[in-house]
Amino acid sequence: MKKSTYKSQRKAEQEKLEKQRKFMKKLMWGTGLVVILGIIAALIFTPKADPTAFDYEQLPVLGKADAPVKIVEFGDYKCPSCQVFSQQIKPQIEKEYVESGKVAFYFMNFPFIGEDSTTAALAAQSVYHQNNDAFWKYFDVLYKNQQDEHTLWATPEHLVQLAKDNAIDVDLDLLKKDIEEGTYSSEVSKHKSKAIAANVNSTPTLFINGEEFTGQFGDYPGIKKAIDDALAGEDK
Repeated sequence: MKKSTYKSQRKAEQEKLEKQRKFMKKLMWGTGLVVILGIIAALIFTPKADPTAFDYEQLPVLGKADAPVKIVEFGDYKCPSCQVFSQQIKPQIEKEYVESGKVAFYFMNFPFIGEDSTTAALAAQSVYHQNNDAFWKYFDVLYKNQQDEHTLWATPEHLVQLAKDNAIDVDLDLLKKDIEEGTYSSEVSKHKSKAIAANVNSTPTLFINGEEFTGQFGDYPGIKKAIDDALAGEDK
């Protein structure tokens, strides 16, 4: 083979390889761009989790679960304001709306005041998982026996004794075990995370059909109006 012919073939082969490299480079850039655009589109158009979309089936419920209006209270068993709400406002909601089947009332823990907050929440969750109806009786007992905000009172022993003294229909040994071992710690933490995601910054805080009630927790007429508005909305 002549030297000039060999050089010509080598040049042609190199040009061919260079064209292939350029094509593959363009193909890779194009594929990468498609992937990046796909990721961006997914981030933009994928629906974000609604912080007020509650998993009602996993919460203690007072009343009929199929009630047209659902109220979620975020509370802390160590919170004096929650005690007032539980003794003065909640009974009115229960009498006027829960008993008539118009409202289902739910509770979520937002333990933020101190150690007692979490310990009492663990006890209440244990009772709930044993007996939903017993939960609400224990709920009232905890607030009725709430002590000073700066006093450490919700010890496992005291919480079990309260259940025993008030005939709460649960296995007391299991209750004690659940408190001491923190059986429902992750559940209580999820409640707290949900509160933070929903921008809850105080207790009690109410959500009525997923909408935060922004009035005063002690303003029953205001709460009543919010409930009636929610009921009217469900009738449309």
